Amino acid sequence: MTRAGAILAGGEGRRMGGADKPSLMLDDRRLIDHVLDRLRPQADRIAVSANGDPSRYADLRLDIIADDPRYRAGPLAGIATMMSHFARQPEVTHLITVPADAPFIPQDLAERLNEAVSDSDDVAIAASAGRTHQIVALWPIAALPRLEAHLAQAGNLSIMAFLDTLSVRIVDFEPDTGIDPFLNVNTPADLDHARRLIAERRQS
Repeated sequence: MTRAGAILAGGEGRRMGGADKPSLMLDDRRLIDHVLDRLRPQADRIAVSANGDPSRYADLRLDIIADDPRYRAGPLAGIATMMSHFARQPEVTHLITVPADAPFIPQDLAERLNEAVSDSDDVAIAASAGRTHQIVALWPIAALPRLEAHLAQAGNLSIMAFLDTLSVRIVDFEPDTGIDPFLNVNTPADLDHARRLIAERRQS
């Protein structure tokens, strides 16, 4: 299996007052830097799904891919765009997707999701604390035609509705030293919380 990684950075950051969330600072580094550091050892190649000015992430030295307008908007548009991007590289069989505002993703994320996939058509979804995280997932590139057909249906942008058409495996992850590994930084309060968690981890 050749596994590509996609960092999904296409959100509008409304609850952050329109700020570019992946560029927010956490412990003297951007959120996207934390995510990339954790994802890089887990994927054979990585690209970023982001709309707007790509130069803001130029220092990452990765492909920055804007959503394909055929797929409209939302997380599924980013996932479909990244699947389409890597589908042009025939050696890539799977895509692991993570949000750019989840700085604590597990370092064994790809390994455990891969272990759960028993068939080439399976999708593995991460879960924690009784919640599933649909965009933290391992997708078969071969699912792209089905995803494109799903998005072609008027108004059908729901991740859950698409997952209902697939064979899905749920993989549960425990907290890492008390931190939910899929903590999303959506609000200023979330960012403060993440900063406190890092400070507490250092003191323990």
